[in-house]
Order: sequence, then C-alpha cells, then structure tokens
Amino acid sequence: MSSGTSGEYWADKALPSVFKHDLLRRYLPQFGGMTGTQSHDKRVVYLDGYAGEGRYENGQPASGEIALRVASHLRAKAGLTLECFFSEAQAKSHDRLSEVVQQYRSRGVRAHAHRGEVDSVLDQVVERAVREPLFLFLDPCGLVLPQDRLVEVLARKRPQKRPATELLMNFSMMAVWRLGGHVRSPKGNERSLQRFDDVCGGTWWREYFADAVASRGRNGAAEDAIEAVAAEYARRLEQRTGMVVQSVPVSHSPRQRAVYRLVFATRSPYGLWVFGDAVARARAEWWKELEEREEDALFSLAPDPKEVEAKALPEIAANLEKLLIRSRRQVKLVDHTLEIFGSFYGQVTEKVARQAVRLLHEQGKTPSNGVGVKRTREITVAPGSLLV
Repeated sequence: MSSGTSGEYWADKALPSVFKHDLLRRYLPQFGGMTGTQSHDKRVVYLDGYAGEGRYENGQPASGEIALRVASHLRAKAGLTLECFFSEAQAKSHDRLSEVVQQYRSRGVRAHAHRGEVDSVLDQVVERAVREPLFLFLDPCGLVLPQDRLVEVLARKRPQKRPATELLMNFSMMAVWRLGGHVRSPKGNERSLQRFDDVCGGTWWREYFADAVASRGRNGAAEDAIEAVAAEYARRLEQRTGMVVQSVPVSHSPRQRAVYRLVFATRSPYGLWVFGDAVARARAEWWKELEEREEDALFSLAPDPKEVEAKALPEIAANLEKLLIRSRRQVKLVDHTLEIFGSFYGQVTEKVARQAVRLLHEQGKTPSNGVGVKRTREITVAPGSLLV
C-alpha cells in the first residue's frame, strides 16, 4: 500500500471511502451474479490490488471485507465462487488483512492474501482467470499502475468480451495537483515526473500544466489542468483498451475539488448500465453520511433526490425520443445507456428511465410502456406513430 496511508486512516472511514465502498458493495455482487452464471465453473476472480487492512479499527468493513462478504453471499445464495486475491505491501497492514481473510476462509470462502506490490501478483491472478470473469479493483493512496501495464492486461491478455473483464481504479487528483507543481517549477523532481509519465502512458499530461503556467493570470488555470488530465487519461485508456470508460469524481465535500476519480472500464452494456445505477445510489449514501457528520453546516447543500429526478425525467425522455427517431426501429434500453441518461448518468437511478418510457407512451410516441418487464434495462421501446 502507498506510504500515504497512516495509522489514522484505519481508525474510521473518511467520506470519500463512504462513497467508494458503498459503490463497491453495490456493484461487485451484481458483476458476480451477471457473469458468474455464464462462467466455466461458476467462478469469478477478483483482485484488490492495494487492500490495506481489510477492516477499520471501529469494525467497519473496508474494501477487503466488503469483497469477502460478497463472496460469502454469492456462495450461499447463488452457488457462485468469488475467488478473492488481496495484495498489500506493508507488513503491519498485511498481517491484519490476513486475519480478516482467514476468518472468511474458515467459512468456505476462497481467498488469498499476498504480501507485496500488486504488480508482483497481477500475472498470477490473470492466469487464474483464463476462462473466468475478472474484476480488478485498484485503489492506491498514491499512484496506480502504469497505463502500459493496464493495457497489457486489459487489451492484450483479456481482449475478448467473454469471459468478462472489468476495472475500477482510483486515479489520484491530488497526485496530479502535486506533480503538476513539479512541471511548473524549475526545481521540479524529474524522477517523480517520470513516474507519472509511466502512469499516464506518456509525457502528454505535462503540456496541460505548461499551458497553465502560460495562463497564470487566469483564475483556476491549474484546476482546469487537473480536470483536463483526468479526462484525457480516461479517454486514452478507452482508446487503447477498446473498453467503455467512465470516470466518477470523489471528494470530501461538495465545496472541495475531487481528491480522486474512480475510473471504471467495461465491455458490457449491462455493466455500464448497472454501474451508473450503483453510482447514483452510492452518491445518495454519501450525501446521507455527509449530513449526519456535518449536520447544519452543509445540510442545505444536499440535493433533493426527487427534484433531481424531476429535472432528469424530461431530458432522459427527450434523449430516448431522439434515439427512436434516429434508429426508426425498436431499441433495448441497456444497449444505449449513455445516450439515454446523458448528463444524468450516475446522477439518477434506473427507475427514471422506466418513467421516461411511460412518459413517451402517454404522449403517444411509443406503444411500449415497460409494464411486465421485471428489469428496467431489459425494456424494449418501439417508435410510435408520432415519431414515424
């Protein structure tokens, strides 16, 4: 684990981790359920590459125990095996992690705690998942693996749609901020800059901060550079892997810039749909926890979910209408996730998409009303006479 993780980190869960862990708790069992039933022997492989201690000192589960709980649930309820690999470099954290892992191993969960850097165990895990779905969770406190290494795994070793491969990764905005300062300073640490060159897959990111220096008279130039680097990183990862990549900002409060972005990569339209829904639900949990911790200070800033949904509904309905006009044939919602949700992807849950279908039906723009279809993502919508 990164040297940035101190003992205080494990005392209690910080607000960014509330969002991140709730997202993992919601999405991982769905990934396991969706892909495990189609796998060779009903087994899914999971790697937590910077696992830490697995559990906070106050007893709350960290990412390690969250995955172990999911594995236990899938084994008991669905007969699926989520084989968990955990990698942790620090001896003290590894020892505590091993204790948590052993507790679940004694209950029949297949899990392994590795002492060392994630790169030293990554190939072994990929080999273990040759015929099985693979989910990579990479959550360092500092810099993540070089992009070339990720591309090697995602595009060369795992280029196919099946068995499924997905990635959820922490891209540190604070590291970008710090290293951007090295670019702007004549005394910048070239070794650190080269390390981030590796993470980004090239020196291209430096140009954004060179531009920020040239624009030093404009407020927010450095902040703009940070956001631009994060967006370009996601775009390049998408281009190099052939996967769909989405990036979610995570912060301590709505008035502070993101401390990192969670970068999600998938080849599955179902994964993209379910992830967006899970993000919206985890975001609501983050707001709830924020209100409980800071009460009066930020309570008024919390958005009303019903107001957000009311704002999203006409836009999502309009997006769906445009899709029907353009396609001139019936469409399945799950095949057009980003087109349908638009700017509200990850902001509202899937129920708003079902409401949009009903709205178009009431307007005579589709004969489809979604009734009788259990899962919203499976709804098929046909253009109505008003759109033909």
